Amino acid sequence: MSADRLEEFRSRILERKPLRLRGGGSKDFYGGPLSGEVLDTGGHRGVVSYEPTELVITARCGTPLAELESTLAERRQFLACEAPNFGCATMGGAVAAGLSGPRRAMVGSLRDFVLGVKIMDGEGRVLRFGGEVMKNVAGFDVSRLMAGSLGTLGLILEVSLKVLPLPVADATLRFELPQDKALDAVNRWAGQPLPLVATCWQAGILTLRLSGAQAAVAAACQKLGGESLADPAAAAAFWLALREQTAEFFAGDAPLWRFSVPSVTPPLELPGASLLEWGGAQRWMRTDTDPSLLHQAAAKAGGHATLFRGGDKASGVFAPLSPVLMEVHRRLKQSFDPYGVFNPGRLYPEL
Repeated sequence: MSADRLEEFRSRILERKPLRLRGGGSKDFYGGPLSGEVLDTGGHRGVVSYEPTELVITARCGTPLAELESTLAERRQFLACEAPNFGCATMGGAVAAGLSGPRRAMVGSLRDFVLGVKIMDGEGRVLRFGGEVMKNVAGFDVSRLMAGSLGTLGLILEVSLKVLPLPVADATLRFELPQDKALDAVNRWAGQPLPLVATCWQAGILTLRLSGAQAAVAAACQKLGGESLADPAAAAAFWLALREQTAEFFAGDAPLWRFSVPSVTPPLELPGASLLEWGGAQRWMRTDTDPSLLHQAAAKAGGHATLFRGGDKASGVFAPLSPVLMEVHRRLKQSFDPYGVFNPGRLYPEL
C-alpha cells in the first residue's frame, strides 16, 4: 500500500502541474493564497518505528499528530515543542508549517527536534536526509530546512523526531502585572535556575508554567510566590487552549498578527489587543493596522511580523526578505523543485 501511494505521488509530481500539498488541512489558513490541484497525503500514514529508550519516533507524513501523541503518551513521552494540532494536523503538515507551542522558548522549536526526513523532490526522486540520532547531521542540515518551508521544497514522506520524557511534576502560577513589569520579571527569571517552561501574559495577568522534578517545582513555587492554579485539569486546559488557539483571545475575525522579537523588547506601541508568549519573544496582536507599519515596528525592534490568520493577504503574509535572502530562497527552490510544482506562492509570491 505504501509503495502504491509513493507511485501515485510520483505520477502526480511528474505531470509538472502546480500541486497543493494537503494532509489534514488544519493550516490551510496559514501562508499565502492556496493554489494548485490538491495532493492529499492523508492516506500515507502510520508509525514506521519507535524506540522509546532512544527517544526517537519515525512516522509517515499523513500520520495524525493526535495519533502520534497518543503513542508517545503510552510510554510517558511527548513531543516537547508542542506543535499545535488545530483539530486535525498531520505529521508532515506540522513539520512543513514549523509551528511550536508554549514550551518552545525553553525546550526548542519543532525544527530542533527534527532528526531526519525522507522527501520526494520535484523530479519524483525519493531523498533521505539526516537520520535517527543527533550526531548524524553533517554539513548542510537539509532535514531541518524542511521545517517551516510550507511544503515549497518537496513532499515530506517521513520524519524522524526526537521526543522527551513527560515531566514528573507540573505547576502553574499567576501574577497581576502590567506588560512592562511582566517582561522584566520573565526575563529575569529566565536567567535563574528555575524549571520555567512556558509563559503567557494577557490583559494584566502573567501566567507561568513550571515543569520538572517534584522538588525543583516545589522550590520554584515557594520562591516565586504568586497565585497557584491548584487544579491540574484547569491548568492543563489553559495551556492546551493557548497551544491550540482556542482561548478567547484568538476568537473573532480581526486579523491575527504574530511578532517575533527579542524577549527584552519593551511593549510595542501599537493599537490592538496583545498576548505575549515565550518570555516576550512571541507576541500575538489582533489589529487592523496597516501591514507596512506593523512590519516596520517589528523590524525596528530587531524582529519580524507575520499575518498569521485572517486579514488581507494581498500585501504578503511574511516579512519581506532582503534581495540576498530572496536569492537564497530562489536557488533552494530551483534545486528541490525546478518546475515549480509544490505549493506555489504559499511562502512568497516569487516562489
